Amino acid sequence: MSASVYSLRANVLESLTRTKRPDVPLRVVVRNTLAVVAPLGIGMACGHTAMGLGVAAGALDTMFSDQPGPYRQRVVQLLLASLAAGLAALAGFLIGGHLPAMLLASALVGFGGGLLVVFGTDLARVGMTSMILLVVTAASPTSLAPAAAGAALIFAGGLLMMLFSVAAWPLQRYRPERQALATVYRGLASLARQRAQDDADEPALSGAMTTLQQTLLGRYHAHGRAMEAFGVLLELAERIRLELTALAGGIPTNAPPPRLRARAARVLEHIADALEEGSTPHAAERALHALQAVERHAVDNDAQHALHVHALAGQLAAAVRNANWAGSRGEQRAEAADLRLPAALRQNSTRAVLLANFSPHSVAFRHAVRSAVALSLALALSRLLKLPHGYWVPMTVAIVLRPDFAATFNFGLLRVVGTVLGLLLTTALLRVIPDQPWAHLALMGVLCMAFRYLATAHYGIAVAALTGTVVVLLSFEGVDPEVAVLDRVINTALGSGLALLAYVLWPTWERGRARAALADMIDAYADYLRALGRPQRRSNYRETRSAARTARTNALASIERMRAEPATPTALLDLAQALFSNGNRLARTAMAMEALLQNRSSLPEQTEVSAFVDHAATALHGIAGALREQRAASGLPDLRMLQRSLGTLLAMSEDVAGAEQVARLTDRLADNIDTLAHVVGRCPQEPAAQSPGRHVHP
Repeated sequence: MSASVYSLRANVLESLTRTKRPDVPLRVVVRNTLAVVAPLGIGMACGHTAMGLGVAAGALDTMFSDQPGPYRQRVVQLLLASLAAGLAALAGFLIGGHLPAMLLASALVGFGGGLLVVFGTDLARVGMTSMILLVVTAASPTSLAPAAAGAALIFAGGLLMMLFSVAAWPLQRYRPERQALATVYRGLASLARQRAQDDADEPALSGAMTTLQQTLLGRYHAHGRAMEAFGVLLELAERIRLELTALAGGIPTNAPPPRLRARAARVLEHIADALEEGSTPHAAERALHALQAVERHAVDNDAQHALHVHALAGQLAAAVRNANWAGSRGEQRAEAADLRLPAALRQNSTRAVLLANFSPHSVAFRHAVRSAVALSLALALSRLLKLPHGYWVPMTVAIVLRPDFAATFNFGLLRVVGTVLGLLLTTALLRVIPDQPWAHLALMGVLCMAFRYLATAHYGIAVAALTGTVVVLLSFEGVDPEVAVLDRVINTALGSGLALLAYVLWPTWERGRARAALADMIDAYADYLRALGRPQRRSNYRETRSAARTARTNALASIERMRAEPATPTALLDLAQALFSNGNRLARTAMAMEALLQNRSSLPEQTEVSAFVDHAATALHGIAGALREQRAASGLPDLRMLQRSLGTLLAMSEDVAGAEQVARLTDRLADNIDTLAHVVGRCPQEPAAQSPGRHVHP
């Protein structure tokens, strides 16, 4: 993607028209909607509509904490979201009538909720839910007994959402793990079919592999015996990906024949099918036999590819064997797994993370301060101006304000547009459908399903559905849907404007942080290479590779945020994109080198190769330092000269095929690193370096 100058008109149009494919499974949409609609329906049938409303509101507020992942993780996330919702509601009910106390509470909840972004999206949602319920319940202050009852109902709604989310746990204990594995193996099948890949593209399946590793090895992974099979399949997926990357890195005319690639892809697809269904991989076994029948003839005249093709066939055979035990059946055979998340991906202690981010230089800290001030200001304005349904102003601030400009702008714009459309649509629908409670309940169910399904596809359309859901929900409490239409539109626009103003007044521009993110990526590549240079410590390969993948993902996210900000210098965008593209080339070279190492106990001229790789890692660290300090890279090892000397030694090796592969990979490595040094050196300074945000670090 080429760099471009920021255009407000283009960003508005893109925000309004950009859509993505919905990625929420229908079963999740249905169970989330049932958790909202069922308690209200039961309450209506039993003559306790108010109780049903409380539970439905709690379920609606915690809906988005029902995210993919191991069942244990879902329980923890939804339990935390429910508890936060109940406590925030209790505080709002009790002190809502006292403005000074509410301003203090909103500042504390806003700051704490904003700071939760350091722990990721899931906990950030918990913080946002707390802010919303605090200001919404504060609009209906009451005494202790009713407040406790209302908060308990909201907490119960969250628990009901949790029960719906994990209802299949006893029957499908390992479904999330199997689904994550199936996604990766299906992606490997697509990769196997590709004749060649552009080296500038991001290495395939980076995001899917990270998700899989966190699902299988994260804090909330299961501890059943079948986890051993999952762990083996994870490692095999990594190795298959390395072999496919190595095979795709050769000359296209010398690539393995299409028949071999097609049969490998078929094996991988059948493994994915077996994992999804939890069935025995008979189809994969038949496809594997077909692959083995052509394996020997596929590379008879190509020693360079023979090693990788034979290794790939062996790994596919191991994957088929382990797929047979990847599920509850594995409990009968596999030993208890003792998997641990690699150190590079482990979460630090909560106290350490919070202390590290308790600084104005931290993005999370700045977001927390903005949230506290903006939420309190919005609440004060709504009360002092006595705005009808004024709680929509601070509620909108809590929803719209994000840690970066692009997300705040997009969410604010789509929130206003979606609210207007939702109010108009719901008003029209309520006039058409019968004026009966059960008809209104059915309409609310349809709108709730649309909101959950479309939230990741187009936020504006999803907000329209959410607005309709809330309007119908409030109609059961006696709020006339048509009376408050204009009030809600005005309050939503005011809240979105306040959120954007809070960001503009104290911004955290990504252009001041992009260099650090790219330098972290280059440093991670250097660590990965240094690990590859020590074949006696192969246990470090996965850890450093995972850390490099995470750093690359962070760098890409930084570039995308910077692209969506106003006044980002074109020169900086060009620099960032060039570094990222050439970094992808380097990543492919390193992965091809690891694939070669996985199949050999040692390389030809191993000592000299390790020394060269170590020099390459040193050069990368030097380039990363130069990037951070905004200067040309200097004093780097002369990799081209070192590679020529190494090539001379390799030419005398008895292992001709292995020596040719090593020579080719080290030549690519020298070229990759020299290109990165050139890119950093050609643009050591740019206007963004002098911007006020340059001192901000992640």
